[in-house]
Amino acid sequence: MTKSIREKLESTRPATKSSLGFSNDWQTPRLVKISISSGTGKAKDKKRNELVADRLGKITGQKPAFRGAKKSVASFKVRQGDIIGVAVTLRGEQMYGFLDKLINVAFPRTRDFKGFDLSSIDNMGNLTIGIKEHTIFPEVADEEIKDVFSLAITIVTTASNKTEAQILFESIGFPFKK
Repeated sequence: MTKSIREKLESTRPATKSSLGFSNDWQTPRLVKISISSGTGKAKDKKRNELVADRLGKITGQKPAFRGAKKSVASFKVRQGDIIGVAVTLRGEQMYGFLDKLINVAFPRTRDFKGFDLSSIDNMGNLTIGIKEHTIFPEVADEEIKDVFSLAITIVTTASNKTEAQILFESIGFPFKK
């Protein structure tokens, strides 16, 4: 049986701590939260907003929150407060479960997947991934493929720089390009 993400983090914490030269366990980088968001596009299309929210809820196991426009943009016919996206923030056990599903189920189902570039990690130690099709998740049935949307997944850590975050993600088993 394979280890869960939480078990991998706990088992690799001493090695991570010594490789980074830390003296305390709390100095080692940890996962804080995972934010999953998707833009729904048209502000007036209520069916599309509900469809994206429903599927995102199935994928994450948590009810998504609707996000409104911050500013009015006349050329896009968008007014301030119009619903233009949905977002979910996962913490705790749901976060670890989603990350486990993402690494072990969803990424292997991605066509021509060779790993993520290390430039996906920002200087603050967070990893942002763009997924073109939500259909890589097993919760989406094959007959629902007519409306495909993309997702942005941000994994927030306590790492203070890029190298600490890279060591954390590699200890989890995150697929990076060689």
